[in-house]
Amino acid sequence: MPKLLILNGPNLNLLGTRQPEVYGSETLQMVEEKCRDHGRSKGCEVYCYQSNHEGDLIDQIHNAKTAQDGIILNAGAYTHTSVALMDALFSVELPAIEVHLSNIHARESFRHQSYISRAVVGQICGFGSFGYVMAMDAMVAHLGSK
Repeated sequence: MPKLLILNGPNLNLLGTRQPEVYGSETLQMVEEKCRDHGRSKGCEVYCYQSNHEGDLIDQIHNAKTAQDGIILNAGAYTHTSVALMDALFSVELPAIEVHLSNIHARESFRHQSYISRAVVGQICGFGSFGYVMAMDAMVAHLGSK
């Protein structure tokens, strides 16, 4: 049974109330439940974690090395700034998929840069919370092809 870490970064705890025209009306709890339900349907064990603190996210990535088979990461604003998260992903040598609710390439130019993308199998953006489901399906297929 594949074990997946769904890791969410800063401000994602405010989903449902933070700029719903950009990020949608679903809460983080709703997104996490969607992921758990989809994981059960795919035979996956899903662990969800959110933090506004970069070090907490890095610790979760490090812990995943021995506890998880893959990481699905929405690093929020750290996507565009964190070499440390990128290095953590490289260091654990687990497949990871980057997810964003909005299309970061259609937004402000500073959001077009992703340090995270250098360390992941792929990136899914612009599909709202369905992007997590897409990422889970892609991760299961990726793990099955190894």
